[in-house]
Amino acid sequence: MKIRYTSNLLYQILFAICVAVTYLNIYELTFGVWVLTFLVTLRPTYSWRIVKYVLCFTAIFLIALVSSFYNEYKTYNFFRDVTYMVKPVLGLLVGYQLCRNMNIKPFHTILYTGLFIAVVHLGMILYSMAIYRIINIHELRHHTGYFSDFEIYACIVLCFHKAFEIRLTRQKLWLFAAILAFSSFLYLARTGFIQFFVLYLAMRGYLRLTKRSIIIISSIVIATVASYTVIYNMNFTRNGKGLEGLMYKIKNAPIEAFKTKIDADDWRDFNDNYRSYENIITVNQVSYQGTGKILFGKGMGATVDLGRKLWTNDGEFIRYLPTLHNGYMTVYLKSGLTGIFFYLLFLYFLSRQGKSDIPIVQKVNLLLSGTSIFLILGTWVLLGFYLKIDNKSLIVGLILAYKEITTRQASKQLQHAA
Repeated sequence: MKIRYTSNLLYQILFAICVAVTYLNIYELTFGVWVLTFLVTLRPTYSWRIVKYVLCFTAIFLIALVSSFYNEYKTYNFFRDVTYMVKPVLGLLVGYQLCRNMNIKPFHTILYTGLFIAVVHLGMILYSMAIYRIINIHELRHHTGYFSDFEIYACIVLCFHKAFEIRLTRQKLWLFAAILAFSSFLYLARTGFIQFFVLYLAMRGYLRLTKRSIIIISSIVIATVASYTVIYNMNFTRNGKGLEGLMYKIKNAPIEAFKTKIDADDWRDFNDNYRSYENIITVNQVSYQGTGKILFGKGMGATVDLGRKLWTNDGEFIRYLPTLHNGYMTVYLKSGLTGIFFYLLFLYFLSRQGKSDIPIVQKVNLLLSGTSIFLILGTWVLLGFYLKIDNKSLIVGLILAYKEITTRQASKQLQHAA
């Protein structure tokens, strides 16, 4: 049996590698792989649509770069931030460049890459439980991963596999669903559950303003508020195992990232609402340095002084943070309110996908619009495209290119028919 190696297969493998490398949580390696892939897949031309998206992040990068000239930072901090701030541009272009034609089958690629990641994740969980006897969910998450945005996208593609023109037998459908759903659930990530429901509602068309969508969304809101009320009035242990730990995090979720006053000397208040603490001190430290910093930030190399040393999830014991959990605050620190404007402009462009008579393009539009809505919250709690292990920019770039190719091909077919 001969295996045919085509350029499309190579691009599919490169895409899978670019996604998989982010799970190693070694940003230097991720950046190197993405840069190399960018260089070997350069295209002679780019559409105005992708340029428009890239320009938003390029503007944020340039503002931060110019702002850094008015401050003195360590060389390492400066170049580290350069790689952080260029990541969304790199991700969008790499994803875009990897989709060369219709035969690359981007949704098949997303689905099977997601399955591979899910199988590896489940294998790591079993290995940790069998070899190291780790059964505490907090320790398992530390060793096997805190969340996986990509697997959620694979779940969505699987849920709407017919719309994305993926043919699966009933046996494969249920097997893939079991693997992806179980793996995604075991992360016990609040943002993962929110991401799935936002994207699912978007794909069903319920995030568009219609009478039906208003009724459905209103029902969901009422059910959510009622469920949260029940959870809020229950007593959960802060460091509880399994679902109890998740319930405590859900109970604390509406306050954790939005609280405006934190008692830093109260360890419970500090730990439970740490994301809010980051936001408060970032605003205070940037605002203290005047209007110029508020408008254009403190530039590449800027950090936030926590006032104490803390352990990070990366195992570092640091006091000065180069990035925050909140992506808006990170952009504000580096490029000010002007940078936040360009980030919001990107989200606006992504949400406005227009109309199409092509069924699969209609679904692509819904997926992109849903992504923009999720990013509004995702950027607030977990850096959005600026997170070191984020790979959503690759997905957006890939399906934007596919949408352009599909639309262009349909237009040519109409011209020939005429």
